[in-house]
Amino acid sequence: MKTKFSGILTLFLAFVVQFTFAQEKTISGTVSDENGLPLPGVNIIVKGTTNGTQTDFDGNYSISASTGDVLSYSFVGYTKKEMTVGASNNISFSMAPDVQAIDEVVITAFGIKKEEKAIGYAVQSVKGEDIAESNETNIVNSLSGKVAGVQVTNSSGATGSSSRIILRGASSITGNNQPLFVIDGIPVDNSNYGTAGDGGGFDLPNGAADINPDDIETVTVLKGPNAAALYGLRASNGVIVITTKKGSTSKDKLGITFNSAVSFENPLLLPDFQNSYGQGGNPFYFEFIDGQSGDGGIDESWGPALDVGYEFVQWNSYTVDGAPLPWVSQPDNIKDFYETGITLNNNLSFSGGSDKANFRLSLSLLDQEGMVPNTDFRRYNIGGVTNLQVSDMINVSLNAKYIKSEADNLVTVGYDNENPVQQMIWSGRNVDFNALRDWENLPLAAVGTAAEGTPLNWNTVFQNNPFWVLDTNLNGYNKDRIIGGVNLNFEITKWLSLQAKTGVDYWKSQTTERKAKGSNNAPEGYYRVIDRTFNEVNSEVLLSSAGNIIDDLTYSLNAGGNTMYRRNDLIHAAAPQLELPGLYNVSNVKTGVDPIQGATYAEQKINSLFAFGQLAYQNMLFLDVTARNDWSSLLPLDNNSFFYPSVTLSAVLSDIFEMDKSTVSLLKLRGGWSKVGSTGALGAYRLEDTYQFATDGWDGTNFLFLPSAINNPEIGPETTSGYEFGLDARLFENRLRLDVTYYDQTSEDLIVDVQLSSSTGSGSSLQNVGEMRNKGWEVQLGGTLVKNDDWQVDLEINWAKNENEVVSLGDLETLVLGGQWSTTVEARVGEAYGTIVGPSFARAPNGDILYENGLPVISGSKPLGNVTPDWTGGVNLIVSYKNFRLDALVDGKMGGDIYSMTTSWGRYAGVLDETMQGRETGVVGQGTMNIGTSANPEYVPNNVIVSAEDFNKRAFSNSIAESSVFDASYIKLRQVGLTYTFPKKWLENIALDDVNFSLVGRNLAFLYKKVPHIDPESAFSNANGEQGQEFGQLPSARSISFNVNLRF
Repeated sequence: MKTKFSGILTLFLAFVVQFTFAQEKTISGTVSDENGLPLPGVNIIVKGTTNGTQTDFDGNYSISASTGDVLSYSFVGYTKKEMTVGASNNISFSMAPDVQAIDEVVITAFGIKKEEKAIGYAVQSVKGEDIAESNETNIVNSLSGKVAGVQVTNSSGATGSSSRIILRGASSITGNNQPLFVIDGIPVDNSNYGTAGDGGGFDLPNGAADINPDDIETVTVLKGPNAAALYGLRASNGVIVITTKKGSTSKDKLGITFNSAVSFENPLLLPDFQNSYGQGGNPFYFEFIDGQSGDGGIDESWGPALDVGYEFVQWNSYTVDGAPLPWVSQPDNIKDFYETGITLNNNLSFSGGSDKANFRLSLSLLDQEGMVPNTDFRRYNIGGVTNLQVSDMINVSLNAKYIKSEADNLVTVGYDNENPVQQMIWSGRNVDFNALRDWENLPLAAVGTAAEGTPLNWNTVFQNNPFWVLDTNLNGYNKDRIIGGVNLNFEITKWLSLQAKTGVDYWKSQTTERKAKGSNNAPEGYYRVIDRTFNEVNSEVLLSSAGNIIDDLTYSLNAGGNTMYRRNDLIHAAAPQLELPGLYNVSNVKTGVDPIQGATYAEQKINSLFAFGQLAYQNMLFLDVTARNDWSSLLPLDNNSFFYPSVTLSAVLSDIFEMDKSTVSLLKLRGGWSKVGSTGALGAYRLEDTYQFATDGWDGTNFLFLPSAINNPEIGPETTSGYEFGLDARLFENRLRLDVTYYDQTSEDLIVDVQLSSSTGSGSSLQNVGEMRNKGWEVQLGGTLVKNDDWQVDLEINWAKNENEVVSLGDLETLVLGGQWSTTVEARVGEAYGTIVGPSFARAPNGDILYENGLPVISGSKPLGNVTPDWTGGVNLIVSYKNFRLDALVDGKMGGDIYSMTTSWGRYAGVLDETMQGRETGVVGQGTMNIGTSANPEYVPNNVIVSAEDFNKRAFSNSIAESSVFDASYIKLRQVGLTYTFPKKWLENIALDDVNFSLVGRNLAFLYKKVPHIDPESAFSNANGEQGQEFGQLPSARSISFNVNLRF
């Protein structure tokens, strides 16, 4: 009996064990990449079965399996991993990159990661480490030369300057032409609210400049409407998707990273000045009286020869009791004006976590002292992100960023006597600017002069002491910004998940502008304050499903909705004249002078429904479809619903035809069509006419008035539709890489401010009458030239050519976008966007410039050039040898033009080197003169001699533009960097995991350019109408930085 009982017991225990191992349960977890970032789209299958699933957007998954089953995890670009199901119901881990893999993973719309071969449109990414290495204070500048089809223009080398980024050309006539920026799924404001223009003001950083480069994991550029269609009404100019670093899932330690950099900046380029003739208009005599009358009141250099033994009474003769001083040149006076700028950038981050939760916290301080004396900029960044696996089915992630930007003084730009560069152009080449630096110990300007009561200057009728201006007349800036969001993911079943998130972009800024009494353009002083508040909230829900339809056919389907709310508030006040000197408050307004004040606010909403999905056949043929419908509050109720679809197809020929992987690792054809939209320049409350309050009143009484620009209750959105085709190839085990794209996109119903007949009683009205087309090619070519145990040499080349044409402006032939003096930048039908139009020289029938009495004849205005380049490109060489890494980036822009008033006024004033020609002998201009009559002309070569002063003042001024429009082509040595990483064995016995040092140079040299005296990569700001023109450009900065990175 005992034996029988033992047998039964053994059988029962075996049954229990078998039952235990065979019992199914739900396994869940999170799969992350090598940096601890969630990895969506990982394929998970119970080995030996057809039971499988995929990770969702946050890397979460759940699958039914039994104890002892083997789960196989695979994702293109990562090493396959197998995990055996044990007692735990949670399996979470990080996947390791497969160094042999040829397929990359890229981030697409809504932050969704996809295999490169599954994407039907062009998309390029830049790694965060490459962004941070450049040590640019504005991340937009870090993209120069690295992405095909991207054109970046840094307005100047001043602290706090803005940058402009354009993808595949301009697509709107009057609206914003820059892409939408999205950070961790949150659309953020990239606007620039500075006052910089051709007539003065000061630039402010564009919104993307608030981002801390050390927080960035990747920057993905979605260039065309196919890539950006899911963003609907805001995506006509493309999208910049920024993914920031996340927490680590490492359980054993707290990760600490410290990065510190110091950068030294000096002017890359200064104008070529002549040093042979000094201030004044008399070539034989000079006498300074008070800086306003007599020779001292002339801010030009047509005076006596320098360095030939002359002595004259000059502005600084007060140091010798008014006696004459040697009349000598100051060849380095402009160079000595600038200081060595210093930028300190320190970043500290902490990361850690477990399979249930992870976090990352970063702290950053950027402190910049500018090349222009007493200019500065500071930025404080605090960022945090955490991911919580609340249960097997619920995951929550939170992120928040606080940014504080401030400046005590930002330099004035444009044609304004507070722009220090202006009095370097309107100047005397004998002036020692350094002697003006200690203005507190200088005598005051004479009574009765424009600068009365302020420190002495070499000229007091047009200019104040430049150092006094920079120390006293301050342009202040202060901005606080919060960007944050919460994301909730609910895994309903193994094939269905629900995601809900809310993101906020909120900022508040204040700019102040103060001018002391005695300022040349504000004799009684001036003070203005502008307060702005911006708030945008995006809330979104997304239902996602993925799985197999049949064995060879998989699908993913997503549907959701978004609601966007935005509010802008503006309050501004100014005291046009001050009662008490030195008291800067809007209440300190001079008796009898009315203050200027105003306030506006605007609200806007966009509600959206969208869906997108993919069918994949045998992981080699991919069909993607997207659809989005937007309802915008900016548009009339009967016309505010708009549908934006897209379709793309990707065929992996290398898989379809089973090509030899060692030779053809990947060969893919792709193509697609899409439609996106924009509201262009349309702002809030532009549907019905509204009255406005006058800001200055009438005889002390305020009143309402109807603006001359009437609103349009039937206005509609702008739309951009287009198609693109491309080929992607990866050859010889990814040693050779090629992406080629052709695109053709048309923007229609563009909003244009149409001038109305005077009989209507109104000036203009916004109407949907414009059309513009962009088509072009993009090529990205990369190769690993050398690869062995010690060496690796990679070469990356990108090239893009975009052809832009303004097809229609309705009944208009041209529309002015901006300009300066008598020259305008226009949109002209039949030409590329941004035509430079200005006064030209009269021409003889053979095309020669026509002269009369030895001087060129000025004719009417005509097109003289265009701001749009013919093509852009970049070459990046990366050489690695053991623990050393050398990288060099060259980028360029060929074609396009710029109108340089630095040349116009510099030659008019006699300070530039070209004005040396004919100083003693006179000038014979090259061209033709008519010795006959107007009825019977007889043209002969011009042979009339005129003075150099007369020639330059006729050929170069604000009355003639043709002589100062130049080809803006350039090739720059953009960056050279050398990095050394400590060997791991050196760090085995200390707390450090990684140490590297680097030396990086930016904007090091021009390899080619055609425009004289200035950097052609220039603009007054990043606005449409401020491109392709400059005056008194603050020089771009050549920087050398030293960096150290420590990881614990």
